[in-house]
Amino acid sequence: MARVLFHIDLNAFFASCEELKNPDLKGKPMAVGSLSKRGVLSTANYEARSFGVHSAMPVYEALKKCPELIIVQGDYNYYRSISAQFFEYLRKYSNLLEPCSIDECFLDVTEIISHYQRPLDLAFEIQDGVLETLGLSVSIGVAPTRFLAKMASDMRKPKGITVLRKKEIPNKLFPLSIDRIVGLGKKTIPLLKEKHIETIEDFANPENEQTVLQILGRNGYALIQKVKGNSSDKLEVSSTRKSLSLSRTFEYDLYTIDEVLEKARLLTQQLSEKMIRDNQMGQLVSLSLRDTEFHNIVRSKNLSHYTNQFPLMFQAIQNLIEENFEPIGYRHIGVHMGSIKNQEQVLMQPTIFESPLHDTDWIIDKLNKKTEGNVFKKASDLLKERNEDE
Repeated sequence: MARVLFHIDLNAFFASCEELKNPDLKGKPMAVGSLSKRGVLSTANYEARSFGVHSAMPVYEALKKCPELIIVQGDYNYYRSISAQFFEYLRKYSNLLEPCSIDECFLDVTEIISHYQRPLDLAFEIQDGVLETLGLSVSIGVAPTRFLAKMASDMRKPKGITVLRKKEIPNKLFPLSIDRIVGLGKKTIPLLKEKHIETIEDFANPENEQTVLQILGRNGYALIQKVKGNSSDKLEVSSTRKSLSLSRTFEYDLYTIDEVLEKARLLTQQLSEKMIRDNQMGQLVSLSLRDTEFHNIVRSKNLSHYTNQFPLMFQAIQNLIEENFEPIGYRHIGVHMGSIKNQEQVLMQPTIFESPLHDTDWIIDKLNKKTEGNVFKKASDLLKERNEDE
């Protein structure tokens, strides 16, 4: 049985995050990047792209194409927080998830999709769920291999869902330009076109195989097999979760800060208890609020050290609420902890809320057990031995 893979791609991710933070930016041409005219752009929203503005474009050139372009300096801690919540949401469907970058991943849904009467219902459910939960739009490619899933998600943006079966490759994939082949270098494309290899069908044509191999070298054969649908369907999945979150949508709107703090306190307590049970600690605390008009705000705070203790976590959440609360009515609250590590990985100084994890003797003993002989010693013990020798 063929595996079913989703490639899920957040649309114009950095720009969309900035629109979450500042809804006034929606509908206006906007880009994320350097504020210097000598700098370059990281990304642009779709309104800016309609003027020809795109990522990696110099700022001065972008302003020539779109003088009214709004440029926002990137907030990458904020983007990482949103990204972690995105992956955390998707793991509700499958733990077979492989992040490709901060804004895209593969998800193996072979098992879960069999429970849906119409397979595409799962893709629509995920697309609607990400929009409802995070306020972000995604494009989804559905295919039996990683390569085809990625190609499919690129076919319809934004907010597209595209299925690409192997039998559909001649009709859907082959007519496209070789510029669309994922993994084909920009410097290689002109060399192939000089040899009249213009489309993906040309690229896959056995008569052109030697030409492709001469230009691409040993990687050429693997890429030819990919466009023919003969490539990997295996994901590189980590069992270590990078983030944890809890959220709740309420039956009634919350209009006072005390109500919001009360609900956030309960969620934070539950999240802390879960992290303690799972022997996990985190450092990046985030709060998400959705108001009655379905506008989302997400704010984050990096703690000075790793923790799973409720007082420290809630103090950060409380600060974020107090800094961002407006009496406009909230229907959804989420609390989130990112940069997750297993507790035994974390060596830290105790706080007033936390007892020391282990003393120095325990740590040295643990290190020596992993090496041959007593390699590690405390400085005080070395001085003591020296004094005894004298």
